[in-house]
Amino acid sequence: MLLGLDDTDSPDGMCTTYLGALIADELDRMGYTVSSCRLVRLNPNVVWKTRGNAAVCIGIVGGDPETVLKIACGFVDRFAEFSCEKTNPGVVVVESAPDPAYYFQALQRFCTIQETVSRLDTIHALYKGYKNGRGLIGALAAVSSVLPDKTYECLAYRKAEVLGTPRIFEDEGFFISEEKTAPHTWDTVDFIRRAIVCVPHGKDPVLYGIRGESPAWVQEAAGYLKTEEPAFSRIWETNQGTDAHLLPLPKEGPAEGESYRFSGIVASAPKTNRGGHVQFTISHVGGYISVFAFEPTKYFRNAVRELACGDQITVCGSFQKGVLHLEKFRPEELAGQKIRVSPKCPVCGGRMTSAGKDKGYKCRECSARVREVPDLSRTLQMKWYEVPPGSRRHLAKPAVRMRDQDN
Repeated sequence: MLLGLDDTDSPDGMCTTYLGALIADELDRMGYTVSSCRLVRLNPNVVWKTRGNAAVCIGIVGGDPETVLKIACGFVDRFAEFSCEKTNPGVVVVESAPDPAYYFQALQRFCTIQETVSRLDTIHALYKGYKNGRGLIGALAAVSSVLPDKTYECLAYRKAEVLGTPRIFEDEGFFISEEKTAPHTWDTVDFIRRAIVCVPHGKDPVLYGIRGESPAWVQEAAGYLKTEEPAFSRIWETNQGTDAHLLPLPKEGPAEGESYRFSGIVASAPKTNRGGHVQFTISHVGGYISVFAFEPTKYFRNAVRELACGDQITVCGSFQKGVLHLEKFRPEELAGQKIRVSPKCPVCGGRMTSAGKDKGYKCRECSARVREVPDLSRTLQMKWYEVPPGSRRHLAKPAVRMRDQDN
């Protein structure tokens, strides 16, 4: 049978994977055979998600479905963050996997509570929804999921007595782990910014999460870490890092809340708006779309700024509030243009900005000035440019996983 669980966490605590792992351990102790533990990320654009829009599915061999439902609900009653308005848990038990079409709908588009309950009744599932029952959507999607492409994540969880306190770990171990196991693992650290990415900062029970291409690789990577002693850990099969959320762009154009991969031509040169957001326009078969690389994507914006009118590119991103939130792009053919690059300050090394028309450049940090900057050829290559690890969505496929024909 399959047990689905969703929406037990809140922005301030708990984690659905933690609760799922506790339930799996309890089923093991009771003599059930846990055959699989799956973590699925669903549409990242839903407005009612608590954090990462994750649901879990636990595969169980043998046993009684009603007993499994009762056990799972007991853990939800005990641990779920019911005080949070957005937390509306759902538990589903089915004896065989339902039609995967529902999973893909929840992954790439949207589902309603009403259609979910109707579907559950039609397939004779056992289920329980708490509060408004929205968690039933993710729970049903989890048990309906199929993963044509899959990755793995080793999640370590903190001991109950230290929850809410700062996590204890040594930075060096995470960088060594990435050096020893990349590209078979990813998103452990950001080498450019010298930042650790896989350790959360909130009050949830996760100590760290190592993502990779196989259980063996994530387990090896975790072995290099030096942290506080975890309560336990579990390796999850996932759809993370697969681009499973992306759709081809329809001729009529994008729809709010959906994510796409498509090719087009840069129609307006990138410009940096107030706040550091970089914006340009891309033309496609159906018209024009405004594309944004937002400030949290940091150095990714430098590659975006090198784009020029006439460039043919492939883009991936989510369409929200009338603009495409850029996740990554790949130049296919570059127009024969040069760009003017703001120079580095000869005094302090910082990036300079224009001091006005025909007035050269001025450093924001030390006020040093230069008069002229030569035109420089662009450095863009025919490869994928992606947001930093700390800004990447769970579902977005990192460049190290892109197939040979995509590189």
